Amino acid sequence: MSDRSRADFIVDVLTREFGALMAQDPGAFRRKFRKMAATPFAFYRGSASLFYADLSGAYRDPSFLDERTSRVWIHGDLHAENFGTYMNSSGQLVFNVNDFDEAYVGPFSWDLKRFAASVALIGYAKALSDSAITGLVTTFAESYRTELGAIAAGGDDAIGSITLDNADGVLRRVLQQARLNTRVEMLAGQTTIDSYERRFSTGDGVFEVDEPTAARVRAAFEAYLTTLPDRRPVSTVIKDIKLRKGVGIGSAGLPSYNLLLEGHTQALENDVVIYMKQAQVPAVARWIDDERVRGYFRHQGHRTAESQLALQAHADPWLGYTEFDGVGQLVAEVSPYAADLDWSDVNEPEELTGVVADLGRAVARMHSVADDESSHDLVDFSTEEAIVAQVDRDPAGFVAHLVDFAHRYGDQAREDHQDFVDLFRNGRLPGLE
Repeated sequence: MSDRSRADFIVDVLTREFGALMAQDPGAFRRKFRKMAATPFAFYRGSASLFYADLSGAYRDPSFLDERTSRVWIHGDLHAENFGTYMNSSGQLVFNVNDFDEAYVGPFSWDLKRFAASVALIGYAKALSDSAITGLVTTFAESYRTELGAIAAGGDDAIGSITLDNADGVLRRVLQQARLNTRVEMLAGQTTIDSYERRFSTGDGVFEVDEPTAARVRAAFEAYLTTLPDRRPVSTVIKDIKLRKGVGIGSAGLPSYNLLLEGHTQALENDVVIYMKQAQVPAVARWIDDERVRGYFRHQGHRTAESQLALQAHADPWLGYTEFDGVGQLVAEVSPYAADLDWSDVNEPEELTGVVADLGRAVARMHSVADDESSHDLVDFSTEEAIVAQVDRDPAGFVAHLVDFAHRYGDQAREDHQDFVDLFRNGRLPGLE
């Protein structure tokens, strides 16, 4: 593909993916695209639609895929920065995959390829050699295969969830940092006390909500509560509502309502913040033609919540879904115990190797959760057994397959980033006026 036609292809894919939202809020997408322009990795994070267009076209490769391994519940945006901590429903801090907005059912290898290419981009940014990057991707692939094989064999040798009980090195530090966080500290950053009652603070990106809108939000909240029959939270009293507009790379222009709820006691430090966020069609779904999957979900909020419940053992007890003005919404807690893995703090080869090995195990566990042994019937077979059967036919070939893709698509993403910057700065991305 020529430079000119590749640039046109990038424009076509981004316009198809974001065109409707860009028309609603061009300013939000100007900010999003400037963030994407900063580095090749930032561009890669924000252009999952381009990645899947490539996997369905120029980079199509059916290796290790059959009828079953082509319809595994996948994360959908498994890059290296979508990992962090959360407090599970059992009260245990866990380090795992996070951000399930793009989750869907599709080829298991698409998750692995998205992660592997992101490792190549991070490695390049840290001035690692090609052989060092090969080593990191190899470690990830072998760790994934080993853990998945152990789970398929009965789990006795599987590492399981990454917690304070078994984590070490970088990930243990992330978990320890998350443990230091407090609800009081989080509430202090988002709220104020007015006449002895807590209310949301106003500021950049936070907007007041008029009473008719607040009434519709409360009605959507009541409908949301019906999606939590077995995990109904203690408190359902709404103390305040504010509108927030997404400004991040992945949430540009999307409206989100924050709700401040009375905690399990009248003590102000127990108040809970939840968000109700408009959900979007995942990028990967545009390239998977499977009516069994498409017809399974009521709307995109339902898809996002069900996917997270499927992929994440002991998920957030506040996780649910609803509709607002006819549009599907994801609802979940704004957790004080969330801490993301910061790759700027991981630079030495030994540390990098340890981290990607742990992430390989985490991805294996995620892929193994949502299958015939879960409460979901969309994937009605053992995913770990299906994947292991394919991978173990050629273990060395499986590793080489991911290593080759990581290098090739890492190079592609860096070239695409430069094309994107030139397109953006020269006004060739339509709809941003």
